[in-house]
Amino acid sequence: MMTYTNVLEKTEGNTNCFSKENLNRLFDSMKERTFPQGSHLFWEGDTADKLFYIKKGRIKVTKSTDEGKELIMYIHQDGDMTGHADPFFSSRHSFSAEALEESEVGIIETADLELLIGLYGDFAIDFMKWMGIYHRITQTKFRDLMMYGKQGALCSTLIRLGNTYGEQLADGSIRINKKLTHTDLSNMIGATRESVNRMLGELRKKGSLAYEGGYIIIRELNSLREICRCEQCPIEICRI
Repeated sequence: MMTYTNVLEKTEGNTNCFSKENLNRLFDSMKERTFPQGSHLFWEGDTADKLFYIKKGRIKVTKSTDEGKELIMYIHQDGDMTGHADPFFSSRHSFSAEALEESEVGIIETADLELLIGLYGDFAIDFMKWMGIYHRITQTKFRDLMMYGKQGALCSTLIRLGNTYGEQLADGSIRINKKLTHTDLSNMIGATRESVNRMLGELRKKGSLAYEGGYIIIRELNSLREICRCEQCPIEICRI
């Protein structure tokens, strides 16, 4: 049994671009609600008139195809904020958000957000930074999906999972500290479960990956980076 020595450096969610003062302003404007496991924060097509701050729990953001297939865009956790990133134009959500476990969520109404932006110039700058981070995460995920094939998308997803949930082991390997099925991985990259099974088998044969107690172990991080043409994005961008 391998033992791990230290937790990898993590960001404090995608809102770490807000100063402590501005984060408190955001907290003061929130209305807290608990979402049971399996319930939805919003559905694709709903009016995008709110943002959602995850205080505790995990939220899956997905896009559905006409055939009913689900593509997982994000898995948000404590400290993340989600919702439509341009909430001021009566737009509609292009994704759905579902609670993977019971989650405590702060809901920010657009009217309250507009008030904060109008009152505090430094808050407006921090909000623009958050929007930029959110867009860059989306852009880099689509880049990986479209430019480097399914294997590149899988390797990129494994790296992102390692940055988000990884714990470093004594031998330098990274243990992804969330159990994931092959179906979960296939939904993250828009591939079939059978092709994910095959690609994971190839990576295990090469020694890049291993499994321990149902958890994925990244043994050769650099080999995954080579396959997906890793551009060494900062950790706040290279996350699931």
